[in-house]
Amino acid sequence: MSLAARARRHLIAPAALAVAATLVAPVTAPAHAGHDRPPGKRPVATGYGGAVATVDLDASRTAIEVLRNGGNAMDAAVAAGATLGVTEPYVAAIGGGGYMTYYDAKRRKVYTVDGRETAPRAMRADSFVDPATGRAIPFDQAVTSGLSVGVPGTLAQWDTALRRFGTRDLGTLLRPAIRVAERGFTVDREFHDQTAVNAERFADIVPTRELFLPGGRPPAVGSTFRNPDLARTYRELARRGPGWLYGGGLGREVVRTVREPGVDPDAGRNVRPGLMKDGDLGAYRSRTPEPTRVSYRGLDVYGMPPSSSGGSTVGQVLNMLGNFELDAKDPVQALHYYLEASKFAYADRGRYVGDPDQVDVPLKELLSKGFARERACLIDPARAAAAPVAPGSPDGGYDPCAPAKGGAEALKYEGPQTTHLVVADKWGNVVAYNVTIEQFGGSGLTVPGRGFLLNNELTDFTLQPPAPGAAPDPNLPGPGKRPRSSMAPTLVLEDGRPKLALGTPGGSTIITTVLQILLNRIDLGMDLPAALAAPRATQRNTPQVFAEQAFIDRYGAALAGKGHDVALFAGPPRGVIGAATGLEFLRPGLVQAVAEPERRGGGSALVVRPRR
Repeated sequence: MSLAARARRHLIAPAALAVAATLVAPVTAPAHAGHDRPPGKRPVATGYGGAVATVDLDASRTAIEVLRNGGNAMDAAVAAGATLGVTEPYVAAIGGGGYMTYYDAKRRKVYTVDGRETAPRAMRADSFVDPATGRAIPFDQAVTSGLSVGVPGTLAQWDTALRRFGTRDLGTLLRPAIRVAERGFTVDREFHDQTAVNAERFADIVPTRELFLPGGRPPAVGSTFRNPDLARTYRELARRGPGWLYGGGLGREVVRTVREPGVDPDAGRNVRPGLMKDGDLGAYRSRTPEPTRVSYRGLDVYGMPPSSSGGSTVGQVLNMLGNFELDAKDPVQALHYYLEASKFAYADRGRYVGDPDQVDVPLKELLSKGFARERACLIDPARAAAAPVAPGSPDGGYDPCAPAKGGAEALKYEGPQTTHLVVADKWGNVVAYNVTIEQFGGSGLTVPGRGFLLNNELTDFTLQPPAPGAAPDPNLPGPGKRPRSSMAPTLVLEDGRPKLALGTPGGSTIITTVLQILLNRIDLGMDLPAALAAPRATQRNTPQVFAEQAFIDRYGAALAGKGHDVALFAGPPRGVIGAATGLEFLRPGLVQAVAEPERRGGGSALVVRPRR
């Protein structure tokens, strides 16, 4: 049987591969201490009429409410995103940005909407460099600052997405989130812990302290958290529209917060002001670039193009893996190829991917089969290459096996705190949507009286310019520039129709998590719930492979025999990689939505009409 035929069988009839799946049965990540799954919050749902998976029960219920009332997948995704701004305010907010991939069932075509934040027009390559030292300011000081705040893109993204693909207006879709903000939601262990991690810096910033530290402490597990400020902000947005931010009064409030952070004068914290001006918000535009696309085992995999590196790097790794036969009976060998291909692709990501409006990204060549073969030939089936490896040359002239050129670079830091959701509707439209404000808690700056935090996305830039004579860095700060991201909302089509949708938070581990879920599902014979729950490892061109403990327990020794140095992922959160969501069309009309069973407290999958 050909690889393409085998992959097709994997996707159409996972039950037929029960024997193969037992060979690589998943080991889930350890449950969070004190975590009790709320009633109705389940990680898997199968049924008809539409489906959703998010990290949060309230957001999933919002999406299902929109679908039941006749809205489509894009309507539901925006409404769920707005609700996440209430219940997951440290990762999702209108003070941030994100990426969407969308399958339009009527046109049978995949589209993207890029709502990535942009740098102020006053930003330069050395804006994060301390002139007194000539070195980038300490990373923690860069995070908690106005300097790190990019022009928010979420509202512009929602506006573009709804105008092009939606059927409901923004005001209607904000109503469920307004209800949740007013009535409140029950604080779980995850929300409490995210607040506690941020408590010291939140306490130093007056508007943030007043909102998120009631009584001076993180909200107790089981208490009700309300955000009337955000409810009022959403109501005003419903009335005024996105222009209130992009050139209006809300935008001026954002700029004032960036330039004059509300730091308690007794705190002694150095919170640098930012460079943003009113005109930066008025100049912001969301983008709708063509998605990336590669063929893998007879399937078409679509992703997010630059400014994200998600689609290009996922695609490049899949192209490399296509040169090898992966066998469910030998998961260690398959994982070896996955880790090595990731290593080489991350080297190329760091060297070539940036904002395509400002740097020349050789995207076509990065995704070419010729370049993939050239890079794959460097992978030794028996032994891991010493990392970091050097980037290749995606120049169109490929030898059967060519040595890498140029020096190797260390991985740049990228915050792991994001969220992802997937939605499908009864017409077959599908959305995969990553939204973020970067760190848990973003910049730590709350717009006074507005109920939301601002992002720290500009720390995704390379903060230290390269030394003279070093290779150019495509991800340096610049005026109006989008920082490189790893977000990878991914759609997989079979015969031109959706089969899978998936994505995850996790900073630079996003790409490897998406890849490992695809590897588990397509090559190793797992069904989607097992593929998503399985223990994870990430190789991002670093000397060590970082992994969850369950992965180390199962595969660490065998991979060490192939030269991999496997260590526990340090997080945050420690020991847990990603918090994915996905869905699969099992047959026409029948959809399975899947969220995490345990990671970060577990997610919520719902369908409009459950299968009986």
